[in-house]
Amino acid sequence: MAQPLLDRYDCLLLDLDGTVYHGSEAIKGAISGIDAAHAKGVAVRFVTNNASKAPDAVASHLRHLDVPARTEEVATSAQAGARLLGQMVPAGAMVLVVGTEALAAEVNGVGLRTTRTYSDDVAAVVQGHSPDTAWADLAEACTAIRSGARWVACNVDPTLPTERGQLPGNGSMVAALRTATGASPDVAGKPEPGLFTEAARAADARSPLVVGDRLDTDVAGAEAAGMDAMLVLSGVTTPAEILAAPEGQRPRYLADDVAAVTSTAEALAVGARPDWRIDVGDDELRVAGSGEPLDLLRALCPLAWRHGISRASGTTDTAKAVVNTLGVGDIDYR
Repeated sequence: MAQPLLDRYDCLLLDLDGTVYHGSEAIKGAISGIDAAHAKGVAVRFVTNNASKAPDAVASHLRHLDVPARTEEVATSAQAGARLLGQMVPAGAMVLVVGTEALAAEVNGVGLRTTRTYSDDVAAVVQGHSPDTAWADLAEACTAIRSGARWVACNVDPTLPTERGQLPGNGSMVAALRTATGASPDVAGKPEPGLFTEAARAADARSPLVVGDRLDTDVAGAEAAGMDAMLVLSGVTTPAEILAAPEGQRPRYLADDVAAVTSTAEALAVGARPDWRIDVGDDELRVAGSGEPLDLLRALCPLAWRHGISRASGTTDTAKAVVNTLGVGDIDYR
């Protein structure tokens, strides 16, 4: 008998940007999926790489979008960054903050002092997303890093999904400092496992499921933490990128959005589907049959990953149409 997904896991670790919302708009299906988890007694934790807001502000924003959320259900990369700094430098050390006041407050909360300008007593730099970060902020951090300060990045996501599309994320600003200093930061957020493991511990979860829209942060972070992952297509990742996913970034489940948590685990898992027949060619996967596009993507994944072939072609008009819908037929993305 098919097992409901929510019977298999006791906690959902949900990414936010691209999974639950785009900026000021909730993503279709997110609220119903979260409501279903709560009704089933499955814990929910909102785990975000965005370090710009305090947990209470994140929870308030979610509630404004009609997403049920409590402050204690929110885990941010700012919290993870502050915890990491607390392990790296002595109590009371001075930390130069590139980011919001919410990030500075988290750093203060672990017993460290904060500043916005370089001085000889700066022991570390912490960098998190802020829409107000400017050249002058990066210049202060550059000076500190070049002078030997430790460097922690809350996350390295290159883009931030919004209702306007993909905009520069913290990783883009981190890249500027990498170029200017020749140094690389210690990363506190996803794909490092700590953010997930701490959120699961806080929820007293033994079998959590990570749900997110990015291969290189959400899925890779789940893999690093030893957790299963469901990738949703409501954010930045395309079907072609999923077929080309390297080891360590391959989700167990695929879904359109969070509402899919009400389905069975078997329906969501990558693997063969009876409605689709796939033959492996020298440089493409040949598809016949008919059915849902997402089911075809689930069926293509194991073969694409095993054989290193991420291009598909339809052998019938119906199959060609679905392959084109997925966008995996015209370009070899290997």
